[in-house]
Amino acid sequence: MKNILSLIIALIICVACGNDSPAILVEAESFAEKGGWSVDQQFTFEMGSPYLIAHGMGVAVEDASTEVNFKQAGDYHVYVRTYNWTSKWSDKRGAGLFRIGVGEELLDAELGVTGDKWEWQYAGKVNIAQRGRKRVWLQDGSGFDGRCDAIYFTLDGIAPPADKETLAVFRNALSPTKVKSVKCDFVVVGGGISGMCAAVAAARLGSKVVLINDRPLWGGSNSSETRVHLGGHIEMEPYPNLGNMIKEFGPTRGGNARPAEYYEDEKKQALKAAKKTFKKAKRKHLTLYPSYRAYAVDKSGDRITAIYAEHIETGERVRFIAPIYSDCTGDGTIGYLAGADYAMGREARSEYNEPSAPEQGDKMTMGSSVQWYSVEEPAESDFPVFEYGLNFNEESCQRVTMGEWTWETGMNYHQCEEFERIRDYGLMVVYSNWSFLKNRLDDEKYKNRKLGWGAYIAGKRESRRLLGDHVLTENDLINEVVYSDASFTTTWSIDLHYPDPQNSAHFPGAEFKSICVHGKTNPYAVPYRCLYSRNVNNLFMAGRDISVTHIGLGTVRVMRTCGMMGEVVGMAASLCREHNTTPRDIYLHHFDEMKSLMERGAGVQGLENNQTYNLGGNWPTYRKK
Repeated sequence: MKNILSLIIALIICVACGNDSPAILVEAESFAEKGGWSVDQQFTFEMGSPYLIAHGMGVAVEDASTEVNFKQAGDYHVYVRTYNWTSKWSDKRGAGLFRIGVGEELLDAELGVTGDKWEWQYAGKVNIAQRGRKRVWLQDGSGFDGRCDAIYFTLDGIAPPADKETLAVFRNALSPTKVKSVKCDFVVVGGGISGMCAAVAAARLGSKVVLINDRPLWGGSNSSETRVHLGGHIEMEPYPNLGNMIKEFGPTRGGNARPAEYYEDEKKQALKAAKKTFKKAKRKHLTLYPSYRAYAVDKSGDRITAIYAEHIETGERVRFIAPIYSDCTGDGTIGYLAGADYAMGREARSEYNEPSAPEQGDKMTMGSSVQWYSVEEPAESDFPVFEYGLNFNEESCQRVTMGEWTWETGMNYHQCEEFERIRDYGLMVVYSNWSFLKNRLDDEKYKNRKLGWGAYIAGKRESRRLLGDHVLTENDLINEVVYSDASFTTTWSIDLHYPDPQNSAHFPGAEFKSICVHGKTNPYAVPYRCLYSRNVNNLFMAGRDISVTHIGLGTVRVMRTCGMMGEVVGMAASLCREHNTTPRDIYLHHFDEMKSLMERGAGVQGLENNQTYNLGGNWPTYRKK
């Protein structure tokens, strides 16, 4: 069967790429001038590629453009891969209208407003009178998140394949990419707070480290793209020097959904601080790969032998080879690709005997937030009528001027496989509610206000949790079970989110607001064995994908805590290099050395604690030892 499929694909490619019918595939994310369009890579595993999104919050964005080299003159058929994203909730013409221009000609076809899935839409024909370079451009027609994945020019009028897997082969044939190889001691995938701390800690201890991030900015949810503030305590017993590193690049102001400067992206960009090593070494310790998305792994037995990543704009591919890896992706992407054991959703009470677990396990997770805020203008501000199946009234509308963590969607959807739907619903509710406030509600409060910022990068709380030699449970936390491999200390309460009952009453099964329920705990030193995979023997993890139950995740998922677990992982990775061994072996045979490293910490010592906001914790009985 596989051979038959390969033959079919080969025939398709031959038809499309024959000498008598030249074909040109232009990946939209590679446009030289993005204008007001943004690169969105969040759903590549779902739909096959990064794409450009016109995230103008109701105001059309500036054109994106590039030059395309037509090697043959003729009448070209133009196909555009796009998606009518509002089709999940309405059969009206979609909100994400855009058009394509070639040379000086703007084609008539209105794209992104029909269909109900990612598909090739016919944009029309264009005459290329003579070969050479022509400007190709995208014109946004609405500001409501129109999206363009790719543009295909062909003389034969045959559209590219629609199936994601076949299309991937088709794309690679038209735009083959060589893969270069990079070798190092330690590869960290995920450039949020946990990944940053893991990479810098290992580099400062003498390891040659590669840090890969699928966005251009570092910091993950704490970047200005998502705008979630840091949470949790640092400098806690039994290892009070853990967390010092966060003082170096953590923002000094708290608050969700605040202006971009609150998140101090420039401070996080200064990862060259890793040059402040504990060991003087002549080689470069840390190499950064921003905007690279990990998409595949090689394995031999129970070990990862390589990780592949590609640039989200250029498509450049790199093969990273190391003896040790760390999954700091949040989604447990590397572990998942490598066949690591994982859990997702809520465990049944019988699985770990957790008193707060439901009788029956289910797929419910905590959700994802699309945060936003409005600003006061000196004059009246208009907003387009946005009505696509989500109907608000005076009772159900949210009479607010901003939305932060409580605007949370997708608790009953798969946070990896259905994430584009989850994010899009987050956009839907923001625009629909704001449209009602501006156009239907008789309230002067909103007259001069306009949307000032809204995220298109969703802030996700929970998805896959990779399983280690120990799974942190509610019982560990509430009984304060002491383990010999205690490491970083979690200080947040057991903070779990559920659909807001008031929101459920108006939108049953389609909630977009959440409540939190805090289970009381004391500060708790989490076992090191939660930080490596139980069945992929050279894989660490740090962040919200570590080895915990759904309930256990409620305390460890805040970002300062995630940073400390990353710091521990970086230290352990350095010992793996020194002893040529595995993460598990560090626990079995080298944990006294780990304790010494954790006592010292990997951060610059003596810095004033500038991380005193959003500490959380409701410690009913805690006494500092």
